[in-house]
Amino acid sequence: MPSNKLREYLESHNVRYTVIEHPPKYTAQESAASAHIPGDQLAKTVMIKIDSKMAMAVLPAPNRVNFDRLKEFTNAKQVELASEDEFKDMFPDCDLGAMPPFGNLYGMDVFAEMSLLEEIEITFCAGSHTELIRLSFTDFARLVKPKVLNLSWQR
Repeated sequence: MPSNKLREYLESHNVRYTVIEHPPKYTAQESAASAHIPGDQLAKTVMIKIDSKMAMAVLPAPNRVNFDRLKEFTNAKQVELASEDEFKDMFPDCDLGAMPPFGNLYGMDVFAEMSLLEEIEITFCAGSHTELIRLSFTDFARLVKPKVLNLSWQR
């Protein structure tokens, strides 16, 4: 079952969503393959620090964060990848590394890759390493209000 916080939030906003179950996987690419979803159609959540403030970057699974672009976009002095130790206690209702891209539920900014705007739906971890959620990108953008920019590059 998706994290209670996320499930309650989606249901309280009358958002239609689908839960996709898959065998335990620990990377976005593995989860996509296991759920028979093309990797570029699965959005992964990457925890970043912008001038020491925790934030989320949401991008297609095969992509990598372009820290220079984020730094320029945010006018930050420093943008870097957060370590698991730095965010492990921030998502008590989620498995470590499986948090959904709903930073608004956890008091943090969300930055989304511009290419996700081209997608009708967005699929992402539901708070566990065995479930994904699929919902319309329109609903995601309406609820999360991510800052959208070209923030990644493909491998």
